[in-house]
Amino acid sequence: MFDYHIHSVVSFDGHDSGLALATAAKEKGLREICFTDHVDFDPLAVSQTMMFDVNAYSREYDGLEVPGLKIRRGMEFGLLEKNQSLLLQRLSQRRYDFVLGSVHFVHGLDVYFKEYWQGRIPGDAQRDFLEETLKRVQVHEDYDVLAHLTFLMKSPFNPTRSPLEYAAHREVLDEILRTLAGKGKGLEMNTSGVDRSVGYLPTVDFFKRFKELGGQIVTVGSDAHRCDRVGQYCGTAARMLADIFGYVCTFENRQPIFHKIG
Repeated sequence: MFDYHIHSVVSFDGHDSGLALATAAKEKGLREICFTDHVDFDPLAVSQTMMFDVNAYSREYDGLEVPGLKIRRGMEFGLLEKNQSLLLQRLSQRRYDFVLGSVHFVHGLDVYFKEYWQGRIPGDAQRDFLEETLKRVQVHEDYDVLAHLTFLMKSPFNPTRSPLEYAAHREVLDEILRTLAGKGKGLEMNTSGVDRSVGYLPTVDFFKRFKELGGQIVTVGSDAHRCDRVGQYCGTAARMLADIFGYVCTFENRQPIFHKIG
């Protein structure tokens, strides 16, 4: 099986080496993984501390091999409305197989932390996040797949402690998925919310709607930052996607590969 969202010590919040994570993936029976370390941007920070060093990245992964496991090199880029040129700059520094686009910050606040949720009606917090996500996928062209569309729901400060309901935000969600499909971008089923009571990020109904709106590319990722989470729930996620699409995607040199599952 596949895990296309993994962070090693190359990421500011990673805990284990690339070799340790790859070895764990092989031991868990995975066929292919992709390292997707963070290049993220806190709009209010004095200095950026969430962007991996390209030289450190290359030292960690170039030449990394684990027999029986295919290892791809990627990154997770934090989409903002006006950082398209920064993505192109990062892409010019070395070759990547895969680029996840993600949204973590809204109005200068990380949606995972208390400050974003404090004193807010949950529905308003959700809507702001989704509206910002829409703006960013509308202007960005140079990523491959949108990561964890409902990321904010796994925050420990999310008072609902439940998955985001598609019906509650249908208009903006339809526009996000329609934009992704129209640009040939994919959607990730991120498994990191399963044991946080908020399910897959996003849940399976989002993918059914994505297909209805013309979406074709889908990937699976654990968002692991430690060895024990590599591949977690990825097999189940892949089977759910296969029930809808018939396949799950991996990437090589920024091109999707469609793996039939049945």
